[in-house]
Amino acid sequence: MKITVLTENTTAKNACAAEFGLSLLVEANGRAVLFDSGQTGVIVPNADALGIDLADVDAAVLSHGHFDHANGFPAFFKRNETARLYVHAGYDKSHMKDDEYIGVAPELIGNDRVVLAGDRHDLGDGFTVVSYADAEPAFPIDSAGLDEGEGPDRVPDRFTHEHYLIVEENDVRVLVSGCSHRGIRNIMRWSADEGLTHVMGGFHLMGVPADGGALEEIAAELLAYPVDYASCHCTGLEQYRRLKELMGERIRYMAAGDVIEL
Repeated sequence: MKITVLTENTTAKNACAAEFGLSLLVEANGRAVLFDSGQTGVIVPNADALGIDLADVDAAVLSHGHFDHANGFPAFFKRNETARLYVHAGYDKSHMKDDEYIGVAPELIGNDRVVLAGDRHDLGDGFTVVSYADAEPAFPIDSAGLDEGEGPDRVPDRFTHEHYLIVEENDVRVLVSGCSHRGIRNIMRWSADEGLTHVMGGFHLMGVPADGGALEEIAAELLAYPVDYASCHCTGLEQYRRLKELMGERIRYMAAGDVIEL
């Protein structure tokens, strides 16, 4: 299995542009699936710089309905004419931060290449999208000032539009999360029976004080699972550095241009 970081907040290669957002290309079992797309379409020149032909991608997954994960898909669609984009219900709602719309590009709403995935949706060949939508959270879900809806219907976001990709190849089983808005500890508990060997993506800890006890509690919980972690994006750099101190070789960072082979 090979995971290539097409874009992220930071870059490991001069030829790859960084932007606030995330996009990963996951290759396994002879297939290539694009997970998220960043926010501006830089994944196209980045993929070119890495020798990757996005026209060969079989399918795409949007982790949740925020622009920094979704809005590179129109550029991807111009390069790839066939891949379907799997989303979860609610991806197209009015997602807001203060008075700013942070939802998906209008051209993705109602697009005939967009497919609503079920709560557990088999994409074939070891790729499965899961939402855990009906699972009860063991830890509070913090909206972090993010809302959904408009006018009197505007409420704190519960992130039910979020889902995750599980990829299995041989004895490797990876869960990929875009932002873990519903809480990385909740996600780990919900996926405890999935037989995971690796978890990667954004853990949405950038609002957690890096010098406080909360990160120590989170690290202890993550270490309790027989899993190796690769983190990025909304985890936060200071928070990642503290997790690295606490978790050692069990966690690594992913930057644009990085390739992880499992």
